Amino acid sequence: MRKGGDVGLVGGLVRVGWRVLRFEVDGLGALGTWVLRRRHGVPVGATALPYIKEQASLLMVLTFVMVVETVAVDLMLNAVGVPMAVRGPVLVLDVYGLLFAATFAAACATRPHVVTPTELRVRFGTYIDVRVPREQISAVRLARNYNEQSMVTVADGRLVVAISSQTNIAIDLTEPITVTRPLGRRAQVTAIRFFTDDPKTALSALRTPTPMH
Repeated sequence: MRKGGDVGLVGGLVRVGWRVLRFEVDGLGALGTWVLRRRHGVPVGATALPYIKEQASLLMVLTFVMVVETVAVDLMLNAVGVPMAVRGPVLVLDVYGLLFAATFAAACATRPHVVTPTELRVRFGTYIDVRVPREQISAVRLARNYNEQSMVTVADGRLVVAISSQTNIAIDLTEPITVTRPLGRRAQVTAIRFFTDDPKTALSALRTPTPMH
């Protein structure tokens, strides 16, 4: 029994590792998309619902602090005679932190929520991407919450995708849909709360009648 359990644990860790690696690769791709001033997955005629503005100031401050820290730590280590064999790895880790901050911001900026005639796409950077058929949305409303516990949570059949501990749009579904959490676990939800910088546009787009089939 233990051997089978160990194999399952290793398999789970490998799957998580691959997902984390994919986040990194997709983040680098988002950085390129950002440089080219493009957006990912926003077709012609769709309504994009950005969420980067609310967290932009915090990301800029954090990036500035990280830059100052990187330079200061390297200068300090150099001043006390720490060899390059030690300074090098520390510098690499600091630069990686800066790259992570840049790719995170780029992913959030280039992957907004999207409303098309047939679906609502709720996203958070490269970490979550949920497609909701418009025909399964039974209700949509403005619902401001300033006390969300984390960025992405699933509890009691509800998916929450928060920005700076906030959500402002809530939707109810006619039947459960399956969502994939950032590290790969799946869950069924019948309600979703998310944040957008422009809730008025979100309400208007989601309340527009869907085309008849």
